[in-house]
Amino acid sequence: MIVKNLEKQEKNTAVFTVESDAAEFEKAVNTAYQKNKGSINIPGFRKGKAPRTIIEGMFGKEVFYQDALDELAESAYLLGVKENELRVVGSPSIKNVQVTDERTALYEFSVTLYPEVKLGEYKGLKVVKEVVDVDDEDVASELESVRKRNARKINVERAAEMGDTANIDFDGYLNGERFDGGKAENYGLTLGSGSFVPGFEEQVVGMQIGEEKDIDITFPENYTPELAGKAVVFKVKLNSLTVDELPELDDEFAKDVSEFDTLEEYKADVRKNLESQRAEQAQSAFESLALKQASDNLDVDVPDVMIQEKAEDMLRNYAANFGLDARNMSYEQLMQTMGLDAASMNQTILPGAQLQVRTDLLLEAVAKAENFETSEDDLNAYAQKIADSIGAKAEDVMKYFGKDFVEAEQKKEQARKLIVDSAIPVDEAPVAEEKKED
Repeated sequence: MIVKNLEKQEKNTAVFTVESDAAEFEKAVNTAYQKNKGSINIPGFRKGKAPRTIIEGMFGKEVFYQDALDELAESAYLLGVKENELRVVGSPSIKNVQVTDERTALYEFSVTLYPEVKLGEYKGLKVVKEVVDVDDEDVASELESVRKRNARKINVERAAEMGDTANIDFDGYLNGERFDGGKAENYGLTLGSGSFVPGFEEQVVGMQIGEEKDIDITFPENYTPELAGKAVVFKVKLNSLTVDELPELDDEFAKDVSEFDTLEEYKADVRKNLESQRAEQAQSAFESLALKQASDNLDVDVPDVMIQEKAEDMLRNYAANFGLDARNMSYEQLMQTMGLDAASMNQTILPGAQLQVRTDLLLEAVAKAENFETSEDDLNAYAQKIADSIGAKAEDVMKYFGKDFVEAEQKKEQARKLIVDSAIPVDEAPVAEEKKED
């Protein structure tokens, strides 16, 4: 095969041509004949026994060309990428393919190239960092949450009120007929939680225990198609009412919910934990902002295919988190399964995918610019870190991903650390200076 006519074009694309010689094409045609002859019926010959010349005489000499061209396409593409020293992203497209008069195969491939990255400012960035502050009100709020989690359910004999947990039976009717999913017994409903159809809980308020009542409801327009906007009647019976009895906030409470003997000791620990949590959150946000600011300073034209591939990876990961096997799903099937359309993708998934791609480009470029080096011990330590995160062994990580991948990721981790560690925390985002005219 011969590689020729490389032409780099705008928007990170390139076109190149690869030509196979006559001998290679003839070999591919014969391979196609051997693969397909068993499925061709020729009068006078047993199935699969007809000579190639006979088949070509009946169906034309081009009968096996397409299979032969398909056979050679991948090796032609890989050779073109290797000899042109191209770094491509996404899948290639074949712009043109033909068999010449000399019976050589001619391919014209179009590929998307890995983008050229020009680093902007990435060291010593001024980045907003939240000041961690925990006051008495925060501690009190946390203690109240703990009290609610440890509340006792107390039965009450009175009319239902907001905040009560009502045990009810209900049976829903649409145009006098029961509808699917509209019936339940001994259903626990916290009045005022907004967990039921709008308008339902308010009509339970005031009911007495043992009382039965018809509740008229119109379902919202954005409800399931079968019931959206429909007026229905729920036949409701109130079986019982309970309220939460919160424990007293004293030393006994502290002993029950913690390892401390006094309430003051427990409060101090709550404050300490809140401060630690908020410090971690502030640091995480600070690191994210530093990386985003550095990636915003990049001068790079990111190919759409890179963002699309990252978005697809994110969708597959989301699906896996829900227990779905998305390995064999198409991108369109993934979107449908996750309940996403083009508009919601543009609002939610794609911005995150674009940021991740730009961040990856940033870290790789910084690692290259800083000429980071990595030792064997560094590689093994990073492989162990990956292994710990996925519940595997370091040697398996190195074997599965390969040394080159682990080394590249370890260098990107060095780049991330450099950007974050050199960033300067500030209380407010710096105001960009106006450019002065000459």
